[in-house]
Amino acid sequence: MKIKIALSWLIIMTVWVILGPWLSSQQPEFIHWDAMAQAPDSQFWFGTDVMGRDLYVRTLLGGRLSLLVAFVATCMSLLIGVSYGLLSGYVGGRLDRLMMRFLDVLYALPFLFLVILLLVFFGQHMLLLFAAIGGYMWLDTARIVRGQTLVIKKQAYVEAAQAMGQSGFNILRQHILANLRGVVVVYATLTIPQVILIESFISFLGLGVQEPNTSWGTLVSEGVDNLQTAPWSLWIPGLFLSLTLMAFNLLGDGLRDYWDPKRLRPR
Repeated sequence: MKIKIALSWLIIMTVWVILGPWLSSQQPEFIHWDAMAQAPDSQFWFGTDVMGRDLYVRTLLGGRLSLLVAFVATCMSLLIGVSYGLLSGYVGGRLDRLMMRFLDVLYALPFLFLVILLLVFFGQHMLLLFAAIGGYMWLDTARIVRGQTLVIKKQAYVEAAQAMGQSGFNILRQHILANLRGVVVVYATLTIPQVILIESFISFLGLGVQEPNTSWGTLVSEGVDNLQTAPWSLWIPGLFLSLTLMAFNLLGDGLRDYWDPKRLRPR
C-alpha cells in the first residue's frame, strides 16, 4: 500500500512538473504589475510572489529542477559508490583496508563547508552543484555495497563459480551485482530525498540555484523573506517539497519491506 501511494504521487508530480509549465498560459518571469503579492484565485492558482510573478509555474519549474538535481546526483553517487564498494569488498585484504581508510578520511571532511567554498570560488553553476552533491553521497553507498559484497562472496554459488574458473568480472556482474540490485534500488530511493534536502538547503542559503532558474529550496527561501506579505509563497512550495520527500521515504521503506518481509522493526 505504501508503495502504491508513494508511486502514485511521484508519477503525478513528475508528469505535472514536466508538462504543467508548458500547458500554462503564464510565464515564469513575467511580472504582473497590477497583481503583486496576489493571493491564490481563479487567475493565479497559487497566487503571485511579491514581484508579481505567477507562483504556479515557478513552483512546477522549481520542482522540475529539484528532481533533476536529485536524480542526476543520485545516479552519480550510485555509479561511483557501487563500483567502489564492489571492488573493495570483492578484492578484500590490504586493498580493502586501504580503500576503507580513504573513505574514513573523506567522511572526516566538512562536506557542506567544502561545497559552499566550491560554489563561492568557482561560481554557482548547475554542473558544479551536481558534482558536489553526487561526489559526497557515494560514500554511504560504497560502504553498504562493500558490506553486502563481503557477505555474498562467501556464498557457495560464488565459490563454485570461482572453482569453475570464471573471471572476476563475470562473478561480479552475474552473481554479486545481480544479488545487490534490491539493496541498491532501495538505497537509491532513500538517497534521492537526502539530495533534495541538501540542494534545498544550499539554495536556501543563496548558493545553489540562481535566477532565472528556481528550485523548491529557492522558493522556500524567498517565501521566508516575504512571509508577512505573501505567506502562500512559503507554504505552497514547502508543501510540495514535504510531500515529495515523504513519498520517496515511503517508497524506500515499502521496497525494503517487499524485499525483506521478515525484517523486524521497532514500533
